[in-house]
Amino acid sequence: MLNILSSLSILFKGKVSAEPELAPLISKEGVVDSRVCGLIDAVHSGWFNHASGELAAGFKITSEDVVLDVGCGDGAATIFAARCGAEVIFSDSDAGKIARLEAQVKNTPARAAQALVCDTDPLPLPDQRATRIIAMEMLEHVDDPAQVLAELVRVGRPGALYLLTVPDPVGEHVQQQLAPAAHFQKPNHIHIFERDAFAAMIANAGLVVESRQSSGFYWSMWMCLYWASVPKQGGATLDQIKAPYPPLLNEWANTWHQLMQTPGGDKVKEKLDGFMPKSQIIVARKPG
Repeated sequence: MLNILSSLSILFKGKVSAEPELAPLISKEGVVDSRVCGLIDAVHSGWFNHASGELAAGFKITSEDVVLDVGCGDGAATIFAARCGAEVIFSDSDAGKIARLEAQVKNTPARAAQALVCDTDPLPLPDQRATRIIAMEMLEHVDDPAQVLAELVRVGRPGALYLLTVPDPVGEHVQQQLAPAAHFQKPNHIHIFERDAFAAMIANAGLVVESRQSSGFYWSMWMCLYWASVPKQGGATLDQIKAPYPPLLNEWANTWHQLMQTPGGDKVKEKLDGFMPKSQIIVARKPG
């Protein structure tokens, strides 16, 4: 996935354009993989913009930054920051993912790198260590999100910028009616954050909310179709979503990809992203 992400972010410079440029990422039959389509959709939403240095709109990373990515998973955000030349610190409780990501970071122009296998509470870092803190799709998994946020505030320097994302409640409430019960139990989603409550939690942690965004209707719908297409399962959902995907999911990816190529596709995407996004996204700043 990281190789695909690199190709997309460098090729499109933050905006997907003509069909010929997509050729290396699409099969000879014109079929686009579900994850490729999702990454193209993310680029349409302003993610992974190497031209501006923004991981997401309003969250710029430079070579002078110290970037902390907690709950980094496969490390797409870490790799983006590393390619910007920043110092990167990345943490996850999965030692295997950290080892794989550490090997990939070595092949980037990152100024320095530190890999941590740990829970986020506590973080084995000194106070005021980072200038950019990323916590994407992880607060819904932890026992005490407010305490984790307090730890992230502790390790941020005065003026540090935070990129915080969690699943949007609209899609989560729909999935509660479709997904097996295990999807809303550990190690999966144990919290659903209503939009105003999420912003209030961040403000109560001592951060100033600078912008609120939403994106990812494509993935919200994909997950609904996923639950209709697979047997009931337990364990970590993310670890079980693997190719080859059921035909219904491939059809959805190709329908969405075709929509993105139409003149009115961006407008449709904008409205649907507002209606049932995958993620609610807040960029916040530590005072000082």
